[in-house]
Amino acid sequence: MSTWKRLLALLFAFSLVAAACGGSDEAGDDGGDDGATETTAASSDDDGGDDGDDGGDDGDDGAMPEEIATDYGVTEDTIRVGLAPDLSGRFAGLTTPLTEAQLVFWEKVNAEGGIAGRMVEPVVIDNAYDVTKTIEIYEDFSQESEDGVVMISQVTGSPHNSAIAQDAISDDLVVVPLSWYSGWADPDFGGAHFELYANYCIEGMNGVAYLQQKVEAEGKEAKLAVLSYPGEYGQDGAAGAKLAADALGIEVVYDGEAQVPPGQDQTGVISELVGSGATMVWITSGPADLGAIFGGAAAQGFDAFWSGNSPSYSPALLGGDLGPALDQFYTHSTYSSLFDSNDTPGMQDMIATMTEARPDDLIQDVYVWGWTEGMFARAVLEQAAANGDMTRAGVVQAATEVQVDFQGLAPDQNWTGNPNEYIIRETYLYDVDLAAFNQVSLADYAALDDKSTAGSGLTAVEGFAPFTSAPAAAYEFTEPCFVSAES
Repeated sequence: MSTWKRLLALLFAFSLVAAACGGSDEAGDDGGDDGATETTAASSDDDGGDDGDDGGDDGDDGAMPEEIATDYGVTEDTIRVGLAPDLSGRFAGLTTPLTEAQLVFWEKVNAEGGIAGRMVEPVVIDNAYDVTKTIEIYEDFSQESEDGVVMISQVTGSPHNSAIAQDAISDDLVVVPLSWYSGWADPDFGGAHFELYANYCIEGMNGVAYLQQKVEAEGKEAKLAVLSYPGEYGQDGAAGAKLAADALGIEVVYDGEAQVPPGQDQTGVISELVGSGATMVWITSGPADLGAIFGGAAAQGFDAFWSGNSPSYSPALLGGDLGPALDQFYTHSTYSSLFDSNDTPGMQDMIATMTEARPDDLIQDVYVWGWTEGMFARAVLEQAAANGDMTRAGVVQAATEVQVDFQGLAPDQNWTGNPNEYIIRETYLYDVDLAAFNQVSLADYAALDDKSTAGSGLTAVEGFAPFTSAPAAAYEFTEPCFVSAES
């Protein structure tokens, strides 16, 4: 596709890279089995054990069909699910713990009996935040044999997902993008991509509406600066911010859409921003560039409230000199609940399971994303099994039928019918709170009498977690908010 060629140069500047997690079980050679087969399903006693936390509603509480059709990635005893996360590239610090959470989720599913009597085998291959490598991984995953996978439950990166989007449609291969580009809801472009939560564009609308309230509560006039990377990530978020500004009558005093050069000198951007007179800033970048721009502007006395699309911010920024200023001026926007931010069944189950399985790992907000990726995939696979069709095409069909209950971790979601009716319009807003920044291990966290003494430095903004703004509620989705001229 022409889109990914243009976006190959889009590398999000992310300096907070964790140690790479080893990949497992790369897909093997094509076995040449091109025909669908019929396999006998397990009894209903073996279809997942305690299903109270599976996150799905398959609409059928009866026994499994006697026969389940399969083709690629499913055998009589195994279901292969692919993941192509960034474990060694620019977003490894975000994606490594997120992926670990999904692996723990599948361990739990298998311990409960698996799905339709089959154990789920997650096949993890590091995409290193590289588009070419992602295409190669997709070719492995999509091979038409038992060595392929029946679905892909995570691919990191917007250009990376764009590069495989049309092939996924042709191959009937469900993909869960670790990307919130509004184009995934466009059936012609993202017909096999099933995004979780709200998109960058909607998030921008909600964030700008909140910043307006915050600025005006200080007795100031809302004047917006928009800063973003080029491409589907940056410009989709910027588009939402500007749509909200137009709907709410906010003057955009600096339009820096696509003007933030990833990983490069930000002096020009800082100069334009400081001279703009903005009282509120919406940014769509990576944490390192947010830190450079925010810090550079603050050093020149720039006084404004900030927020941005979720991958822009990292709690690790609080460990440096920017912590006090971020505490004062920055609000973190995101798509889901954060670690232990509520007392819902989904949160309790995730924390208990992660603590037992990985007690030495640090508490991480992004566990929620990996866990809910697993919840979606499980719900879809169980629906496909209930339908008697675990072929790739059957899994795509099942994904359009499920209503996933994320049990308080994120807004419940379905992908049925008109995208304008099913896209998620809620996002979550959290205050940066330096005093609450203390990332301890899961085991140490469990032992604390006062859990408020540990966390990622974020506290929910009352009434805005979750939050749907007037512009987001009224928005008519007919096409992606941003469409590349080369797509």
